[in-house]
Amino acid sequence: MGLDGARSHDERTTATPRTPMPHPRPPARAPFDLAAWASAPRPEADPGVFRQEHRPLDPDRAEAAKVPTWPLLLRAGLNAVVGWLAFVYGTQLVLRLIVLTVWVDHPSSTAVTVVGLSVNALVLAVVIKVFGRMGRWLEVWRRYALPLLSRTVTEEVPATEEEQSEAARRRDPWAVLRQDGAAVAAGRLDAEVVGDVDYVRIRRAWESAQADPAFLPAFVEQVTQRGAAAFAHPSEARELPGRAERHDLLLGQVRLGTAQDVPKNPLTHRSAGFALDPVVLGTSLLAVGPAGTGKTARLARPVAEALCLQALAGTACAVVIGAADADLGPDAWYDVVIAPGDPASRYGLDLYGAAQDPDEAAARLAEALLPDELTARAETARTALQQMVGPFHAAFGRYPGVRELRALLAGEPDALEALVKGLRAAERLGSFERDLEHREHQRGRADDPGALLADRLALLDRPAFEGAFATDGTGRPPFAMRVLDHPLRVRVKLPERSHPEAARMLSRLLVGQFVQAAGARGDRSLFAGLVVDDASAALDAGIVRGLQRLRGANAGVVLLLRTLVDLPEALRAPLFGAVGCRAAFPGIAPWDGKLFSEAWGTHLVRETAVTLAPDTSGGIVRRAGRLGRKALSGTTAQTESVTTREVERLRWSPSDLAHALPAGHAVVSLTAVSGEQVPPLLVDLRG
Repeated sequence: MGLDGARSHDERTTATPRTPMPHPRPPARAPFDLAAWASAPRPEADPGVFRQEHRPLDPDRAEAAKVPTWPLLLRAGLNAVVGWLAFVYGTQLVLRLIVLTVWVDHPSSTAVTVVGLSVNALVLAVVIKVFGRMGRWLEVWRRYALPLLSRTVTEEVPATEEEQSEAARRRDPWAVLRQDGAAVAAGRLDAEVVGDVDYVRIRRAWESAQADPAFLPAFVEQVTQRGAAAFAHPSEARELPGRAERHDLLLGQVRLGTAQDVPKNPLTHRSAGFALDPVVLGTSLLAVGPAGTGKTARLARPVAEALCLQALAGTACAVVIGAADADLGPDAWYDVVIAPGDPASRYGLDLYGAAQDPDEAAARLAEALLPDELTARAETARTALQQMVGPFHAAFGRYPGVRELRALLAGEPDALEALVKGLRAAERLGSFERDLEHREHQRGRADDPGALLADRLALLDRPAFEGAFATDGTGRPPFAMRVLDHPLRVRVKLPERSHPEAARMLSRLLVGQFVQAAGARGDRSLFAGLVVDDASAALDAGIVRGLQRLRGANAGVVLLLRTLVDLPEALRAPLFGAVGCRAAFPGIAPWDGKLFSEAWGTHLVRETAVTLAPDTSGGIVRRAGRLGRKALSGTTAQTESVTTREVERLRWSPSDLAHALPAGHAVVSLTAVSGEQVPPLLVDLRG
């Protein structure tokens, strides 16, 4: 958040709480060890790996580790016994051969010693080479002896003063502040209870202060005065109530589960923690699965929680859209909760997204108002809406409300007369006279798009939505999507039960506004994340095209669908191409699985074929023996032929995705913003 992180949002943000209520930090369930958490190893790893405390896997050792313990130790012991016998008798045999062939009479004691030691060393090297490889002694050493020896040496050999000092420095979370002239601030923080959110937020402010030495005194003063609450989020919240202990805010990762140890998963991910972060969410994620398979509880809610925590740390902003009863976290997680249709909601919604251009605002609103079956008339509807929104904005300096816009589109004389008077007063009538005349000619015709739009707006012009979409300042403070350059946490509760069609329109409108606003941001230092619990009504061709532009705008979208059938067929393939991350949950339909299977492609697998054929080899004796065996046992002697070859197979077939996924699991493929890809992983999302 920088040095100005403690001040409020820009005054343009009309939906910012007027009197933010402080959220006291709830007591932790267990003491948080900041030093251990900050100094925990986080080795480099492929996308999707939870890096905190991760131990990279050596592929060679992984293959060797597949051998169980007792067979490994038994084989090593047998080879040791045989190797010892080979060493004893082999040494004697070599010495006898030397005596019989090249030995001289009356050798000196030195020569006897040298020859004896050389023979013993040579035979020992051969024995270790041969029997050590067969018995896998090196693997036994790595797996059992080396850890035991390392633990013993660590306990017996005390660390030097230099090593102790270096270890203490690594465990000091504020060592950087002490070294670079902020020792006073570090001392104040030592006396505070600092959580991971506080640590990341203060570190971010420190990095901003180092960019200009003039900011260093202001940083020290802020930390000295407020301690761990320095540079706090405008809401003064420093923690989320009821958060899960599966986040690493230093890397922005949220752990969702564990990648399974199965042949389909790459070695680098097997048995490793599976996590998402802005690096992969920046390419957007599409998750498909029936209701009840865990999309909301095990994917949408953890990602929403992670984005809210990152917003408190000053690294992200979060917008979460879903039904009012969707489990996307309590209202205390969010700064702005918008619930159209709920009279108790404190905030409204700006239908125009605070767009500066009236034509752009009208175009987005027109696309959101029309259902999928009427998209063929989108162009004429967009023009009709622009012909009303533009003149109204020029006449009154604001956008029309729902009721005002509905009256204009329906051609009510009083509304049109008031608009003309306003344009005359603003001396703008000449600029929009042709638009008004064109609308007058269209009025009353069978194909008038104004009547269609007015009927659609009637779904929002209901008593339940009174004050929710006001533009004249008389309703609730409207939230506008242009605030994505602030660490704001927004939850939109759609009235899917009481007003399903209105909820569909609002979902499409909000997602379109997010895509436009995220791509047009001037300051992209914050990651802008959008989570849509049910995106079946939120997608159209314009939004799908906009998803691809989010990769370079430090923004991403998480879209959840019950089935791809809910989308127009023309959108399904482009949507798969627009998102970089895809997740298939258990129970998806085979036709949905087909798109996933085609997107994930094929890979080479080693296939072994066994062919059995009657044994016809040998002479009269062997043939007679086979005839006798067949007469006695009733079976025919056969020969076995084994063929191994590499063939192309689908990574995941539609049948596997539809019928073979266990409950609580998902198959997830990832693509990082840099272009690095991870093939589909079978992930257990239950822990």
